[in-house]
Amino acid sequence: MLTVFLVSCNFTEEIYFNGDGSGKLSIGFDGSEMMSMIPESDSLETEKVIDSTLVFRELLREKKDSIAQLPLEEQEKLKKLEPFSLHMVVDAPNGIMNFEMFSDFKNVSDVNDAFNAFQNASTMGPSAGNQPVPSNTGNDATEVSYSFSGSRFFRNTKIRDKEMFQKSLDSLQSAEMFLGGSTYTFKYHFPRRVKSTNVEDATFSMDGKTMIYEVNFLDMLKDPESINIEVELEK
Repeated sequence: MLTVFLVSCNFTEEIYFNGDGSGKLSIGFDGSEMMSMIPESDSLETEKVIDSTLVFRELLREKKDSIAQLPLEEQEKLKKLEPFSLHMVVDAPNGIMNFEMFSDFKNVSDVNDAFNAFQNASTMGPSAGNQPVPSNTGNDATEVSYSFSGSRFFRNTKIRDKEMFQKSLDSLQSAEMFLGGSTYTFKYHFPRRVKSTNVEDATFSMDGKTMIYEVNFLDMLKDPESINIEVELEK
């Protein structure tokens, strides 16, 4: 029983930057370790393999009449998914469960709050009843913003609703054992070598253009404002 609760889930936030500031962002979730712990008798083991991609722009267009009937707040959440696509692979017999949400961008600020969008997107996938992220992790209480000027990159997080955030912390208590070993990895690819960063524990590729920084996922949820990343590139 304890082993089941201590399995880890791994998230990766990856951004590729081109020289003109455009690029691609993806947020991935690897729940394979968690999936491998599901007993063979579980109903998930009998489900067929799923390998599909949701293009949210197309989905929102197809469902626009139904979406128009939703409360405005829900419509706004769905609107934020528009730039993204979600690739899902669920193969229970082989212990595989992967989600990857991705989007190309002209400016990285176009994909602000991507992790919150990922939480919303994951609830629309085949595992909606077994969400990889707790459904109440302060989705609307925090926001993440990105900026890239060509020589400087910033990832900033702020709590915008302290009361809602405190409620989300209370809801995390029941998931602490499950999330304790989970990680969140930032992997950023720049067009030039990194000159400096405020992240002391970051590692770099041989060419100095890729920065990797791994944190404990639960710690990040508890103190999101501690994850503010600044990077300066060489001229």
